[in-house]
Amino acid sequence: MSADAEGYPELDADERTTLEQFLDQYRRRALSCLERLTDVQARTRSLPATDLTPGGVVKHLAHLEDHWFIARVGGGELPEPWASAPLDTQPQWDFESAAGDTVEEISALYRAACTRSRHVASRLPTLDSRAPRPSFGKGPVTLRWVMVHMLEETACHVGHLDLLTDAITEQRP
Repeated sequence: MSADAEGYPELDADERTTLEQFLDQYRRRALSCLERLTDVQARTRSLPATDLTPGGVVKHLAHLEDHWFIARVGGGELPEPWASAPLDTQPQWDFESAAGDTVEEISALYRAACTRSRHVASRLPTLDSRAPRPSFGKGPVTLRWVMVHMLEETACHVGHLDLLTDAITEQRP
């Protein structure tokens, strides 16, 4: 079985399938929030207590996908734009640089990162597969850890996106 027509995860799937389906559900929600906005709206700082923009949040999610799946658990090199981004000196670059991007560009970047992430995950035999590099100055993380962490990050940022986009479009549930 697969996720239902609305993308809601199966109720009786194994652990890996459940993690994959929930992560994909939140990935779709992130794109849905961004893609209902114009380029100008995606660059808008809509809440007074934060500099976050919808475009910046989704670009940050693209960076996280590549960081954790490609560079960490996959053991590869970061693709562009991250490979040449000044993230060491400008740690908020992924958020801030989105001001020069269109919704279409950010969506394409995020979709490509998610596709790469799925590809890396599909090549690893189990959720217990370990990253070739240590993280946090400790041991290597497992695919399970990366998937749970990305589920946590993506769900949290989708909540931010909901608030940001609702403030921009003045829509209430």
